[in-house]
Amino acid sequence: MPVTDRQRRDDDPTLDFREGTPYARYGGIDTLLSLQHPRTAQPAETGFLITTQVMELLFKLLAHEWTQARDALEDDQVPTALAALRRSSRAQEVLVDSWDLLAALTPGEFAAFRDGLGEASGVQSGTYRELEFLLGNKSAAMLRPHRDSPGTLARLRAVLAEPSLYDASLRLLSRRGVAVPHDHVARDWTQPYESDPGVEAAWATVYAEESPDNDASQLAELLVDTAERVTRWRQRHLLVVRRSLGAKPGTGGSSGVEWLRRNAERDVFPELWSLRNTM
Repeated sequence: MPVTDRQRRDDDPTLDFREGTPYARYGGIDTLLSLQHPRTAQPAETGFLITTQVMELLFKLLAHEWTQARDALEDDQVPTALAALRRSSRAQEVLVDSWDLLAALTPGEFAAFRDGLGEASGVQSGTYRELEFLLGNKSAAMLRPHRDSPGTLARLRAVLAEPSLYDASLRLLSRRGVAVPHDHVARDWTQPYESDPGVEAAWATVYAEESPDNDASQLAELLVDTAERVTRWRQRHLLVVRRSLGAKPGTGGSSGVEWLRRNAERDVFPELWSLRNTM
């Protein structure tokens, strides 16, 4: 017998809705759950596909938070930037852990549906490329895969031409009177970031002021947190590919493991790491 409103307890959830549930409408859940279309009949492909989509959603969240942090630093709103970086660190943890889902694939399971991927590869992700640009790993050549995607191309061109999160941090220090090399305060932002001993000295000045209200040192440590999690994500990517693919070429035409290894070895925000040799 159906439960009537009169029979409901005061603390029971509402169960009767028209036009679907507010939850489904708010989250676009029906659309979200309709986007999984495996190309083979292999059971493991569904997990691979869903994990890829989860990563893309997390990329989008990180791009949002890092852009918020970068823009807040450009506006001298350091508390807002710190809050965005703290939130993003939790998203990064989930992103790193998401590799556990793919690490469960055996080489045979992956090989069974790999041909269905064709030339599809994570290196073609526009949102992941946006993250790399926000980190300062700029490359105009990486726009080429998106020439036929006007929206993605426009977004990436904009981020390529803007200061990165790290650039914005150095510009903040300079406005506060810290001696940051001029060519790291105003330069061609489309070029990849290059480390400089003068930047390391600038961060040393920041760390020299030991006080709880030193928001610049808080920023430095949150940037290190961010960089560490980026490196962990890259390393997990490398290990998962080694487990499932070995030394075979990547699906997107790269050298596979060797390309990922070089990427994993690249320091993010390098002076914040080299400074630790002398602190």
